[in-house]
Amino acid sequence: MKTSIRNFLIPALAVAALATASGGTALAQASAHDHDSAAPHVLSLNDGRKWPTDAPLRAGMKNIRDLVAPELAAAHAGNLDAARYQQLAARIESEVGGIVANCKLEPEADAMLHLVIADISQGADAMAGKDAQLRPALGLTKVARAVNQYGSHFDDAGFKPLADGH
Repeated sequence: MKTSIRNFLIPALAVAALATASGGTALAQASAHDHDSAAPHVLSLNDGRKWPTDAPLRAGMKNIRDLVAPELAAAHAGNLDAARYQQLAARIESEVGGIVANCKLEPEADAMLHLVIADISQGADAMAGKDAQLRPALGLTKVARAVNQYGSHFDDAGFKPLADGH
């Protein structure tokens, strides 16, 4: 009996720990904008094709990209101070709020978008000093990578990938 309880309990605790470690911002975003569908856990394409987008999403992601692009070199060189990271984080979160508020995607595409949004929000939290586990420069890199994931998974003809320096 002890073995079967242990075989059940250990995986359950591992899943709970993983969800807790990665889900804070993602859960907040998902509950803030829910289409009654279970959110997937892995970003993927739509049967080999990029997910459709709408104009507000494309504009918001372009704005985030344009906020991040000029700051990457300075961040990698250690030349951004805490105040600049906080300003940048606030502007990114404002764009995220606009994207979420104006979401008009189908539920499956929306669920994929929320995975990207969760990573952007986690990066912005680190930049704002809200995540002690992640330095602000790494938060900016996380945002850059999430923006690039958007570009590789969503149909946005005008998207230009960011060079994150890694």
